[in-house]
Amino acid sequence: MDRLILGLVTGVIFGFLLQKGRVLRYEKQLGAMLLKDMTILKFMLSAIIVGSVGLHLLVELGVIDSFSHKPMNMGAVIIGGLLFGIGWAIMGYCPGTSMGAIGEGRWHAIFAVIGMVIGAAVFAELYPWLSRTVMAWKDFGNLGVPEMVGLNPWFVVVAFWCLVLGVFVFFEKKNL
Repeated sequence: MDRLILGLVTGVIFGFLLQKGRVLRYEKQLGAMLLKDMTILKFMLSAIIVGSVGLHLLVELGVIDSFSHKPMNMGAVIIGGLLFGIGWAIMGYCPGTSMGAIGEGRWHAIFAVIGMVIGAAVFAELYPWLSRTVMAWKDFGNLGVPEMVGLNPWFVVVAFWCLVLGVFVFFEKKNL
């Protein structure tokens, strides 16, 4: 039960941050898709760089044992990415922003949530077939960036922070 409450609390905080970051706005979603407004990308990159430090600190402090990566499966990544992109383009919401939009009272986002539920049900029904076909294309195993490049995870975190900060400076100069 404690995990459910923790999930609810983190979900509410995430929704609050989405709302405060203005990434629930239609014009921000459209701007992101047209590469004219990088607010959503900046929000996502900020979450990734903060989360990367937090997770690596939790491993270093022994709070969690290690990362448990999902397998890097090319078929699943390609098909999943296409479906995610198509859904976002059609509805103007990703899973997190659709729930946040409903929280703001934008009831049209319920269609995005319904689409996600239907998609999950179709995936569950097709899973036996998918596991023999699409998900068997190429599986690189449980692989993270530090393992791929053979470097200390903290070096990768610092390098990514520098890259993201450079991207932020570029976006600000271009008024994105």
